[in-house]
Amino acid sequence: MKMNHVGLMVGDMDKAVEFYTKALGLRIVMNNTKVQEERESAIGRMCIAVFGEGFEGFNIAHLVTTDGIGVELFEMKNREQRHNVDFNRLGIFHFCLQTDDFEGAIERVEQYGGKVRMDIMRYHPEDDSKPAKMVYLEDPFGNLFEFYSHTYEETYATDYE
Repeated sequence: MKMNHVGLMVGDMDKAVEFYTKALGLRIVMNNTKVQEERESAIGRMCIAVFGEGFEGFNIAHLVTTDGIGVELFEMKNREQRHNVDFNRLGIFHFCLQTDDFEGAIERVEQYGGKVRMDIMRYHPEDDSKPAKMVYLEDPFGNLFEFYSHTYEETYATDYE
């Protein structure tokens, strides 16, 4: 298996596209496009199968990371404006991006309406030969994401406390 894309619900598509492109450096594959609830097209029937009858419509945009992983943004017609994080519920609660520029990336996140949830942490602060760092953040709609300084394998290839 390979990771193909992740889908996120957002409260304002224009703001979301600006955030994910300017703050996080993703590239637009397909910009803000309107999808209506209808049964005449294959996409219309597929959306009814996924979202159920009565979803009414949504805006969608497709973005991509520098390593080719897709980020699919959805702005539903009927929606909440913010994601309410509940760590007691099952399901996906964050995604992670890798960056060498924590300070610059964090600055851009805040500049475009995101939020830093914690200080930058190291997995092995006692061992300078293991410099892997991480930090949790939010997009402007409350979706959680994380920055890593190293690949997933580099981060977890050794034990940590």
